Amino acid sequence: MTDTIFALSSGAPPAAIGVIRISGPQAGQALVALAGRLPAPRRASLAKLRDSAGGLLDEALVLWLPGPATETGEDVAELQCHGGRAIIGGIESALAKLPGLRRAGPGEFTRRAFANGKIDLAEAEGLADLLEAETELQRAVAQAMAGGAFSRVVSDWRERLLMQSAALEAVLDFADEDDVTTLPGDFMVRIAALEQEIGGWLGRPRAEALREGYRVVIAGPPNLGKSTLFNVLVGSDAAIATPIPGTTRDVLTRPVAYEGIPLLFADTAGLHDAAGDGVEAIGIERALDALDRADLVLWLGPEGEGPDGAWEVASQIDREASLVKRSARHRISAISGAGIAELRADLIAAARGALPKPGEAALSERQHSLLLGSNRALAAARHENDPLLIAEGLRLARVGFDGLLGRTATEDMLDTLFGRFCIGK
Repeated sequence: MTDTIFALSSGAPPAAIGVIRISGPQAGQALVALAGRLPAPRRASLAKLRDSAGGLLDEALVLWLPGPATETGEDVAELQCHGGRAIIGGIESALAKLPGLRRAGPGEFTRRAFANGKIDLAEAEGLADLLEAETELQRAVAQAMAGGAFSRVVSDWRERLLMQSAALEAVLDFADEDDVTTLPGDFMVRIAALEQEIGGWLGRPRAEALREGYRVVIAGPPNLGKSTLFNVLVGSDAAIATPIPGTTRDVLTRPVAYEGIPLLFADTAGLHDAAGDGVEAIGIERALDALDRADLVLWLGPEGEGPDGAWEVASQIDREASLVKRSARHRISAISGAGIAELRADLIAAARGALPKPGEAALSERQHSLLLGSNRALAAARHENDPLLIAEGLRLARVGFDGLLGRTATEDMLDTLFGRFCIGK
């Protein structure tokens, strides 16, 4: 990280203001080259920005932020200029011509913050989710992770485990001494308590469910109003709804937010045994696959023939020939709107109960896997009698904690994570 990087960190031009960030050892020299001086640290100053030939680029507010007390841990300069394309393009071209400067790649500012110890890996992952958040619940959960809620918990677990490891090492190193012969009486109790706390986190709703939305699949035989209901629930004519059997040939999905809760609705092909052609057969196969991956199925077919846990929905109740259901959870008409408000409220309650709570950190698949490995290592250690095997179990648990915080991260994994960020972040 000897290069100095720069990028537009505000929205794409044209805009009222463009914010260009510069980070690295040459940030101060770059500011002098464009503004003609180095302003007082951490105080906004008005300056005329000029290119190498002395041509005026813009009049802008400039900030000089010497490291390490910066977001990246490096010297940082910030140019708050007018947001026209030509102005931003001219300033970026002038910066690119300076020695030691180059354009930043996706997420490179955040990656430098991680490398310089300003944030750990769990916080960086939370920040990536925060930038991608589209609903209030996604924002609140990602904010908890980005703010270090989970990192503080893991750091506490790690410190407690280190204390237990130290007690164990004393037994191994000084077993022949009179004052250190056995493990403390509460040693296994403390390990069990740690294991129980981790188990509580493993039982929480996962971040993937929140990121993708609570998956609701509408299913049943043909011509029971699945596509019409789908259109009503997503608020658009996304699906073609006709009386012709087999109109829906594929799984159609649309994300929707109800009261800040993300849901993903899926309309599926009508399920029946005698598919009309190969394309319809493929649609039915995909519909069955969607049922397997659903968080909830709204079953519009004959009562009792849906998958386990599905909600029985009596549709088309405004028709004389509607399918009769004795114990339907909801009775609706997507045409008249009868029962739709009640169904929507029930869906919100179900999704809210299945997704992470606002402000509650949620684990990604990577984090869940590492934490599960640590928990299994602790469980194995707790059932051992040999101090050497117990010590190995505690070591493996610490490896998982280190992986969560980024102490053992690989370059490939870091490339994947920071590649999720936009340029300029």
